[in-house]
Amino acid sequence: MPKPLHVAVIVENVALGVDTRLRKQVDNLIEAGVQLSVITMRDDDNARYRDIPNLTIFEYPAPKQPSGPVGYVGEYLQSFAWASWYLTKLRLRGRIDVLQICQPPDIYFPLAWVLRWAGTRILVDQRDLMPELLGSRYDEPPKLMLKAMHWLERRTQRVAHHSLTVNSYLKNRMVEAGAKPDAISLVYNGPVLARTSLAVPEPSLHGEHRYLVAWAGKMGRQDRVDLTIDVAEHVIRELGREDVGFVLLGDGECVEELQQSVKDRGLERWITFPGWIPEKDLFSYLATADLGIDCSLQVEVSPVKVMEYMAQGLPVVCFDLQESKLLADGAGVFTPAGDIPALAAKVVELLDDPTTRKQLGDTGRQLITEKLSWERQTPIYLKAIGWEPSVVATAAADPGADA
Repeated sequence: MPKPLHVAVIVENVALGVDTRLRKQVDNLIEAGVQLSVITMRDDDNARYRDIPNLTIFEYPAPKQPSGPVGYVGEYLQSFAWASWYLTKLRLRGRIDVLQICQPPDIYFPLAWVLRWAGTRILVDQRDLMPELLGSRYDEPPKLMLKAMHWLERRTQRVAHHSLTVNSYLKNRMVEAGAKPDAISLVYNGPVLARTSLAVPEPSLHGEHRYLVAWAGKMGRQDRVDLTIDVAEHVIRELGREDVGFVLLGDGECVEELQQSVKDRGLERWITFPGWIPEKDLFSYLATADLGIDCSLQVEVSPVKVMEYMAQGLPVVCFDLQESKLLADGAGVFTPAGDIPALAAKVVELLDDPTTRKQLGDTGRQLITEKLSWERQTPIYLKAIGWEPSVVATAAADPGADA
């Protein structure tokens, strides 16, 4: 009897238990009956996946958080060494039908070539662009490093049989890097409706404030959460709206300095940091809030937070960037990139206009339901993996089969 498809996944940027996109993909693959192996850094959030049948997690010590461009080189070398070790162990045990590389970083193409020559299908799941990511984190990134990242990007695309990405901007870059247009699938990183629909508003989350504006996500330097604080300060101090609270949901490398900034400005009464909270609580906050905000300046990014806002019928306020506007067209309002006073004015304008807020929120929820939800992406993803319905039947008939 044929054995189930064996899929191996490498994820470096964040751990499996934290990577919202990979978690959705893992759920799809387990439900499809494949044999799954995931190579990831060790993290407490991985615990939920450690005892799932047909899923094996290979965890390595989390690299030290890099403090500069040189630190990333050390991090990636360490991650590459662990991936090499675990892929070798896997291959010696048996075949690997599909290798999925979660990008960034673009460092695993040598391993992919070896496995490709051995008959493995290579799938690249691109989420961010390394050169742009470096540029958004540092004022003057080393030119040689930027050139190296573009070179790595081309190497990665040329080893792939098929690539996944989240928007048209990234798809165009893939083609420029050597991918064939017909070998790229667009898979949005939308929320799972089955989970977002369970959200329950909790009025007490407003605290003392009449209105609540929410920001959600990982707080990296490229996410420009500092600009959200600037918007909040302008709303409160310049526009005199002390009835508006801001909740910044999540954590990351910048959280402590952001908290200190809020303290230094005397804004603790209006800006709170609940930290990294369970998904259920996150969606409850979003279902309770009046607006969702994003102050990213990354033109190439389709913000996951924006789709999570839309799933809860939450109007969006953000800068007028290509992919943000395409994502939330009709579900939000947009101002020139970096214009803090303009964005603050839009926040106040929407808070005072419940009719428009409802119209925007209803449109956003409809876009998620009909186009962007993960349920709409699942068939595209499984097709790119190479999964066929017959594999499920095989796995169900022989649950003890291994790779």
